[in-house]
Amino acid sequence: MKRIGMLTSGGDCQALNAAMRGVVKSLLNSGEDVEIYGFLNGYRGLIYGDFKMLTGKDFSGILTVGGTILGSSRTPFKTIKDPDENGLDKVEAMKQNYHKLKLDCLVILGGNGTHKTANLLREEGLNVITLPKTIDNDLYGTDMTFGFQSAVNIATDCIDCIHTTASSHGRIFIVEVMGHKVGYLTLNAGMAGGADIILIPEIPYDIDKVVEAIKKREQNGSRFTIIAVAEGAMSKEDAKLGKKDREKKRAKSIYPSVSYEVAAQIQERTGNEVRVTVPGHTQRGGSPCPYDRVFASRLGAEAGRLILKGEYGFMVGYKNREIVKVPLSDVAGKLKMLDPDAAIIKEAKMLGISFGD
Repeated sequence: MKRIGMLTSGGDCQALNAAMRGVVKSLLNSGEDVEIYGFLNGYRGLIYGDFKMLTGKDFSGILTVGGTILGSSRTPFKTIKDPDENGLDKVEAMKQNYHKLKLDCLVILGGNGTHKTANLLREEGLNVITLPKTIDNDLYGTDMTFGFQSAVNIATDCIDCIHTTASSHGRIFIVEVMGHKVGYLTLNAGMAGGADIILIPEIPYDIDKVVEAIKKREQNGSRFTIIAVAEGAMSKEDAKLGKKDREKKRAKSIYPSVSYEVAAQIQERTGNEVRVTVPGHTQRGGSPCPYDRVFASRLGAEAGRLILKGEYGFMVGYKNREIVKVPLSDVAGKLKMLDPDAAIIKEAKMLGISFGD
């Protein structure tokens, strides 16, 4: 009998259910006797022993369903070793609940912070396998994360819709795309949606260069401009500041986000009307796209194979178009940034897209 625990941690995204389904179906189809324990609301469920027994029926019909049937929550790694409000040792509690249920393995689906805690549990002696979930595609050790392509599709649809009203009214439109630290989502959605200017965290922008790109379009007869801006985009001036100083500056800012600041600066310099659209959490929601359904299923199937072979301490990732296993110790605490000199950036510039640099 294999006893498997599962949990989904951090922000939700598309294909979490598809990935869990892949794990369970591969285990059940192996002929092995399996018990599945689903911990509710992320690491919180593992800490407080909040779980439910699941069967194959629970994973039937969820391939196309967004969100997570187990619920999720954010449990910051930086406070994971701090006692809770009642003095409970959270790490020790997770270990005790794992051993109390006599689990053979814990399957954890999550992003960067989730993987830090997963690696900590591995170091504490638990058998862990993880699956790479994040719409940001910023998880180290894998070329792709599930949820990313679905989010690209939604952000692209938003930019597509903005195009028609921008061209009709002859306006400048900013679409703010999710991504505090990396720009994969903004870059891909911006290129797919035909954005004229793309601002991402890895390439600090000069507002004068942004305005220059807008005026160049006007001179070429274009009545509108579409700008895709990542949440974490920053000016060259802000990039020179330390992290704490940047956070203090943003806390004092009169603008809700960087997009509104960019909009105000453009309007002041050009006199043109600028509008901001924020698709926000819609980028995380809805049904996973076909690519993510297939991709998450493949990752889940490989996780099931590793469990059956007793190979633990890995993240199931994707490298050079192949599903691979990556040691958790190689993943935890590392962020996969977008290289400003990457081929895709150079190609975007060849297409005439400005990055404000």
